[in-house]
Amino acid sequence: MRHWLPEDWLASLRRFLLDFDSRVDSSMFQGGKAAREGFERYSTFMDRFHTAGWRRWMNEGLSECANIGTVGLTLMLALAIPAFQETSDGDWLKKSDLAVTFLDRYGNEVGSRGIKHNDSIPLEEFPDHLIKATIATEDRRFYEHFGIDIAGTFRALATNAKAGGVVQGGSSLSQQLAKNLFLSNERTIERKVKEAFLAMWLEAHLTKNEILKLYLDRAYMGGGAFGVDAAAQFYFNKSARDVNLAEAAMLAGLFKAPTKFAPHVNLPAARARANVVLDNLVEAGFMTEGQVFGARRNPASVVDRRDERSPNYYLDYAFDEMKKLVDTFPKSMTERVFIVRTGLDSNIQKVAEDAIENSLRQFGQDYHVKQAGTVVTDVSDGAIRAMVGGRDYGASQFNRATDALRQPGSSFKPYVYATALENGFKPSSIVVDAPICLGNWCPQNYGRSYAGSITLLTAITKSINTIPIRLSLALGNGNAKAGRVKIVKTARDMGIRTPLIDTPSLPIGADEVTILDHVGAYGTFPREGKMIPAHAILEVRTGNGETVWRFDRDGPKPKQVIPASVARDMNMMMNSVVENGTARRARLDGVQVAGKTGTTNGYRDAWFMGFTGNYVCGVWFGNDDYAPMNKMTGGSLPAMTWHAIMEYAHQGIEIKTIPGVPALQRREPLMAVNTGAKKTEPAPERPPTLTRKAADILVRVERMMDDATRALPPTVSSGQAPQRSSSLAQPASVATAEAAPVQR
Repeated sequence: MRHWLPEDWLASLRRFLLDFDSRVDSSMFQGGKAAREGFERYSTFMDRFHTAGWRRWMNEGLSECANIGTVGLTLMLALAIPAFQETSDGDWLKKSDLAVTFLDRYGNEVGSRGIKHNDSIPLEEFPDHLIKATIATEDRRFYEHFGIDIAGTFRALATNAKAGGVVQGGSSLSQQLAKNLFLSNERTIERKVKEAFLAMWLEAHLTKNEILKLYLDRAYMGGGAFGVDAAAQFYFNKSARDVNLAEAAMLAGLFKAPTKFAPHVNLPAARARANVVLDNLVEAGFMTEGQVFGARRNPASVVDRRDERSPNYYLDYAFDEMKKLVDTFPKSMTERVFIVRTGLDSNIQKVAEDAIENSLRQFGQDYHVKQAGTVVTDVSDGAIRAMVGGRDYGASQFNRATDALRQPGSSFKPYVYATALENGFKPSSIVVDAPICLGNWCPQNYGRSYAGSITLLTAITKSINTIPIRLSLALGNGNAKAGRVKIVKTARDMGIRTPLIDTPSLPIGADEVTILDHVGAYGTFPREGKMIPAHAILEVRTGNGETVWRFDRDGPKPKQVIPASVARDMNMMMNSVVENGTARRARLDGVQVAGKTGTTNGYRDAWFMGFTGNYVCGVWFGNDDYAPMNKMTGGSLPAMTWHAIMEYAHQGIEIKTIPGVPALQRREPLMAVNTGAKKTEPAPERPPTLTRKAADILVRVERMMDDATRALPPTVSSGQAPQRSSSLAQPASVATAEAAPVQR
């Protein structure tokens, strides 16, 4: 038997490698040869199509266009998909026409919101000069383009570049309608791209006349009016069918900036804008100078609505609340017209608006403050009785009561103290007011002094800053972060919805909240720990009177979020703030008051959050640009404004006590403690109001009348049945004229 030697193994390996190498070389040679032959055959074939001269340049251009077009179409498809997703709802046309008529808590109509799609005026019945004025001003090539006016866009770009600013818009009428139907008003490139694609989508699904009709019906025209017919009724007290040329020009001028050119706010600006519209009519060739001469000489006059103050900030919030509520209704409900009864008390609303304006007018310059906001809610059910989102709705529709995020300062401390009481502390517990640092951050008290050993009651009364920081450490057993987690949970449970970022300064109010959330959370205290979300809507009915939603039946139920004993102790402690501490200017004669002041670093925000047994009210003062005020504290103008509102609100009603607060004691006159405050006039006398029980009875009677009317035979209900009241009850001043005394 032969034995293999190492030399044999090496020889075999060399032969294998030589064989493999030869096979690879042969394969590469054969592959290269086949490739050369294939390329030669391809070149021979392509030579048949060889061109030279102008034909070659034309072919090259077409090829490049095809390549660029393919890439462009792919990019357009990627951009169009997000835009077309806005139309995924098959009910997109009806979804935008929600129309709501709002009533106050007594059933009196106070305003409306939404778009009333008025099909009773066909496009052909609109005056010819109104349609021409709209097209001449908004989109002269409307009937010629495919949704995007390329020539008009370039013309606008050139005009704006020449003027050095935006003086002419480039959006077509279809693009503007697309924005109104599907998009927001934010000025971003993404929105403009979506707007362009949606305009083409509308052009593919609707006729030109349908687009024009929708635009005339749904564009916002200022004054809470949507559509030219609603605007004509509001500004001129007539139908859009009957407007003359001067009035049509003024209406057409509103499309660009309805708030800026609203004639009931700035009539000179509206007339100047109308004159521009008349120029457009002549430039577009729709009319001659002679035809518009009369409208120039006799500009439109509008109905004087200066005394018709509408609670616009309140209605804006109620409408947003209604839109969210409608989304919870069954899919089978196709109704888009509703009558909504709100918690608004028109008398308190007016006094709140006047109090804000008077405070800013009298003290705004001294304190360097320009804006303020307030929310008043009812303790019993959390219904919003009044809301002021700013000084002037005509100048700014931004609702500072619901949308502005501002630091609450020391008015946040009650959430810290409530957490401490819930975790074993007592109002009489001893804490030490002394310097403390968390890392490199060392909070200081307002007076930069320290009181040593004090009780929690004294700490909140004097609004000492070091104590909430020490409480956060104690709540976390030495871990301040763990303690702040408990504080945030308490604030969340009580109703604070805005993000609360975990920072060492959170316990003294460095995070941001809204006035509405803050007021809603404070309402938990007088309700003995029960949280009810602050809300505007009490009842929703369809246009034919059918009740589809009621807060007391379908709304969220009260939720116990802190123990009742903790709430009572907090009420007593915050009552001490008003009686003996930083909020003495908020005291009411004969009414128990509890609350907390708040002032932020740099005097950028000043708060007073207070409540009685009847109402919760929060007042904030500050500047939109966060500019510092002139040493305004929460105990000064905010507390004084709160006092003015609540002094009126508590007239003629049953005064309820605050749980846990001792009975009122004799005390020195209010003005004796209002050092430096100017003597104010007595609060206006509040007209008699319905008791809560009486209002509920009237609502039930009204529902019974509705049911009885619907039960009548058609011939009787249409011809002989008595006229049904348009509201739930008579105005309060009429309904209770014979009631004395009147209690709520």
